Amino acid sequence: MKAKQNYFKQKSLLVFSMCMCFLYFSMAHAQKKRPVKEAVPLDSIRLSDPAILADKKTNMYYMTGTGGLLWKSKDLKSWNGPYDVAQTNPNSWMGAKPMIWAAELHLYKNKYYYFATFTNQGKIIDTVAGIPIERRASHVLVSNNAQGPYVPMKDDIYLPANKPTLDGTFWVDKNGKPYMIYCYEWLQNGNGTMEKIELKPDLSGSIGEGKLLFKASDSPWSREKDTNGNDKPNKVTDGPYLFNTGSGRLGMIWTSWIYDVYTQGVAYSQSGTLDGPWIQEKDPITPPNFGHGMLFKTFEGKWLMSVHSHRKVGDKTVRIPKLFEVDLSGDKLVIVKPYLP
Repeated sequence: MKAKQNYFKQKSLLVFSMCMCFLYFSMAHAQKKRPVKEAVPLDSIRLSDPAILADKKTNMYYMTGTGGLLWKSKDLKSWNGPYDVAQTNPNSWMGAKPMIWAAELHLYKNKYYYFATFTNQGKIIDTVAGIPIERRASHVLVSNNAQGPYVPMKDDIYLPANKPTLDGTFWVDKNGKPYMIYCYEWLQNGNGTMEKIELKPDLSGSIGEGKLLFKASDSPWSREKDTNGNDKPNKVTDGPYLFNTGSGRLGMIWTSWIYDVYTQGVAYSQSGTLDGPWIQEKDPITPPNFGHGMLFKTFEGKWLMSVHSHRKVGDKTVRIPKLFEVDLSGDKLVIVKPYLP
């Protein structure tokens, strides 16, 4: 009976979380109609999954994330925004007003690409344990300019329509081929996975099928309780981002949970390619309550990691961007200290 009660408690919490998520993104879309603000300090911006492109063409930093909006800055300290830069096709699977999560900007072959997760709440692709699974997928838009607008390319679908995928990021492997690395969501498979899929040379679509890199349960540091209250690895995979160390080692930062604490870990590829095998580090890479990280180099040549933290403000949870200085000169990624621009 206790196990059953715990199951329904977890299910209720998940439904509540999904409702809060809907509210959060509704508010994010409402922000698009607000006037552009100027000289906003980084710690005054409320943003999940912050990703920063240091664009040498314009000598400007562009920050994207969840909500489909963009901020820009010349010094990482004072930001102007938000700007609405993502233009989707209302006749596509995304629908008229998709939710946009975890957007990243990547410069590749003189074009700018917008990797993001799009969710159409009007389409249900599956029901698992009584919970409806919405149509959600990682996708790519393109622009000739860092500030956009970003528009769809030829292919409407990069990943299977019957699988919820999220947090797609970009990497060119040692074979010279471009790939999307993404999460196959735990809501459907019960044990989130990290996967790769090859992209067309112009990133306008995908080639072949996705391939497994590792599972959430491979993590030695993430934890949760099962329906009987027993300890087990957490089921969530979130926020992959790839990098090379100074020694040439291929690594991936990614995020899960230690019970109710958002936490980021790191894995390294034994082969130096996406095919791995991926060896998980024993301990998290960031302090507690920081996650969904990415890496970028400042115009002065310093490596930084952008992440977000959670904080309660009254009965709401806000997400705040944060920067850490990192050292990539050796064989491993090392976080040095918080970065204060």
